[in-house]
Amino acid sequence: MSMMRICFSSLCIWVVIIALNSCAFAVDVSHDGRALKIDGQRRIILSGAIHYPRSTTHMWPDLIKKAKGGGLDAIETYIFWNAHEPVRRQYDFNGNLDFIRFIKTVQNEGLYVFLRIGPYACAEWNYGGFPVWLHNLPGIQLRTANDVFMKEMQNFTTLIVDMVKQEKLFASQGGPIILAQIENEYGNIMGPYGAGGKAYINWCANMADSLSIGVPWIMCQQPDAPQPMINTCNGFYCHEFQPNNPNSPKMWTENWLGWFKAWGNKHPYRPAEDVAFGVARFFQNGGTFNNYYMYHGGTNFGRTSGGPYITTTYDYDAPLNEYGSLNQPKYGHLKELHDALHSIEKILTYGNISTIDFGNSVNGTVYSYNGNSSCFFSNENSTSDATIHYKGVDYKIPAWSVSILPDCKKEVYNTAKVNTQTSVMVKKSDNGENEPISLEWRWRPEELDTTVVYGKGHVSATQLLDQKVMNDVSDYLWYMTSVDLKKNDIMWSHNMSLRVNGTGHILHAYINGKYVGSKWGGYDSVDNVYETNVKLKHGKNQISLLSATVGLQNYGARFDLVRTGLAGPVEIIGRRGDDTLIKDLSTHKWWYQSGLRGFDDHLFKFKSTSTWRWDELPINRRMTWYKASFKAPLGEEPVVLDLIGLGKGMAWVNGHSLGRYWASYIAGKGNCSESEQPCDYRGKYSAEKCVSGCGKPSQRWYHVPRSFLVEEENEVVLFEEFGGNPTLAGFRREVVGSVCGTAYENRTMELSCSPGRTISAIGFAAFGDARGSCGSFRKGACTSQNDALPVVQECVGKEKCRIVAAESVFGSRDCEEGIWKRLVVEALC
Repeated sequence: MSMMRICFSSLCIWVVIIALNSCAFAVDVSHDGRALKIDGQRRIILSGAIHYPRSTTHMWPDLIKKAKGGGLDAIETYIFWNAHEPVRRQYDFNGNLDFIRFIKTVQNEGLYVFLRIGPYACAEWNYGGFPVWLHNLPGIQLRTANDVFMKEMQNFTTLIVDMVKQEKLFASQGGPIILAQIENEYGNIMGPYGAGGKAYINWCANMADSLSIGVPWIMCQQPDAPQPMINTCNGFYCHEFQPNNPNSPKMWTENWLGWFKAWGNKHPYRPAEDVAFGVARFFQNGGTFNNYYMYHGGTNFGRTSGGPYITTTYDYDAPLNEYGSLNQPKYGHLKELHDALHSIEKILTYGNISTIDFGNSVNGTVYSYNGNSSCFFSNENSTSDATIHYKGVDYKIPAWSVSILPDCKKEVYNTAKVNTQTSVMVKKSDNGENEPISLEWRWRPEELDTTVVYGKGHVSATQLLDQKVMNDVSDYLWYMTSVDLKKNDIMWSHNMSLRVNGTGHILHAYINGKYVGSKWGGYDSVDNVYETNVKLKHGKNQISLLSATVGLQNYGARFDLVRTGLAGPVEIIGRRGDDTLIKDLSTHKWWYQSGLRGFDDHLFKFKSTSTWRWDELPINRRMTWYKASFKAPLGEEPVVLDLIGLGKGMAWVNGHSLGRYWASYIAGKGNCSESEQPCDYRGKYSAEKCVSGCGKPSQRWYHVPRSFLVEEENEVVLFEEFGGNPTLAGFRREVVGSVCGTAYENRTMELSCSPGRTISAIGFAAFGDARGSCGSFRKGACTSQNDALPVVQECVGKEKCRIVAAESVFGSRDCEEGIWKRLVVEALC
């Protein structure tokens, strides 16, 4: 009996110890109308989006470490429902879908997590993150008060929350997650759903709140968000946003650092000066939570890009580029802003606020706390600089900029004055030449006889089916039928055409085993009618139409109902004089075959045993598979696959899908901002304002993560849908080719090349009123011919160097009044 008592007492002691340990590091996260509060203290939170499936587990630690180095406090990510539940009640949380491992990696770096469960994501992700099987559930209506949908949404949301709770990852359990999101940007498209939409958003709030996660929930872009949800802002600028409740802090959940790219479109970018201006204005106007979308955009591997017609790259002009390298100057310019904001965190979150109108859209905001003051001076003019007078001192505020003075005396940061280097990235081959090392290609044709000659499929129907009905297991779906022409019909055959309405994204047409033509649209111009002349014969004619998707619709009211594939009618049209014969084939018996034979045979698998041909390599041949072996590029820099010369298709390395490629889709010409005439950051930004890449492929380079490669022989496989020349393709490394530095007077310039590479030469250096931008600098009226000498002495032969932009280093300058003197340097790596 006494032994039992001792054991029982010990058990009680251990239970108490375990209970104490489980809550010892728990963090209380709450909020008031000013800010999020962590353990009762108001905090400024600077967050950035890094989506775990758009990178690899191998990349995560480096990305997160760089994000922390850039001055972030938190990492944001969506949870992607269709990636985790591709088949109903069959789940996948392996590899780069292991979001628990991702969160723990963030935790190990000492950062917080903002978890956007949704589970609708948008995110330019295929079908907005919804699994396509949802579309095929009887009686379902998505994103409205529909019992079938709400049951599935609650099941998945609860699953994710339970997984997180089990690992004790909510802050209330001692984990890093301080914020969660339910739904996403529903307020933007809520109107067409009527009363069902309002009922749904109330249900979302109640369902989320019932999960008791112990941290606040938010709903972005939801002006009528019910309590206790916090409504937040998304956009290029959010300084004018006000939450719908006085007890909700002013939060910016998507600060768009750039924009996504679509096939056929130019490359959008957003100047660092304008991003910084938006952030500084937001904090000047009382904001305390800012999340960058994206901080690292990454890659849409496989078939994950949405759209339609959204590219495989999701670079987003983010501070960390698609491959994980620093995108300078954006990364460094924002880091300096973050340092300035963090230095005045207490006064921004607790101080009294007063404003000053200097006139002509120039304003000041003063935060005062415990006898200390911090100032923001903003100039919203898009062309005119301003000089203001404050407490006996004159301050010059450039157009479209904000100055931050932590003590209301000395400016430590101005959004328009970039003091961070610009890194010019280049693609370099291991052979040291501009051309990549040539690959020895093998090939084999996609086997088409079953579909284009015999019209055999695995499903039939007397109607044209939406491609999503096949659960979208691949981009490709064959629609096959036949038409019999009788003797009186054949009289029309000299002037017959095939007309297809609702071609989906891409259509390839075959008549009697022969290819007759293709049609496709673009992100901004979807043409849904295809017509081509055809020759038909007396008797049976086989019609085979291949529909190819390029990412399912991901945004808009009832986006799930946007038809994919052939909408119909499909018609044979004969013309003779003024007479027209129309045969509508839409209600014929259609056979369907999902996917392609090469996918079924797993031709893309690493070291597949399938037979490949070595004879004369065909080029510009449709529906062809190519395969080559290669050695991994040297070094540790990011690896890219150059697919110039190819058409459209999919690419794999060692069985890992790099995603869709479409190297033949060329961006239009005109309105590009290049280095000779850079985009003016001043004035409101839009996705069309600053673009580059006119007349070039929308995407030429495709990311090959180092973790996809092996030390011995590697394999690349291409499925070429349109026809192209694989002999031009090859692998390269992304390296820093040159760096440009800018430092305003009395600031220190820092220059550095990639790790292990030194500055080899100084291409340009000037102190004073130097003109132009990186790649096209030129001297001004008050620069000297000898300005390069101190820079050469300080920097050449070093990986990093520092030099002060001052007359004590470069000599006196007789510049006109009002000139902001600066040092500009271009260095070769």
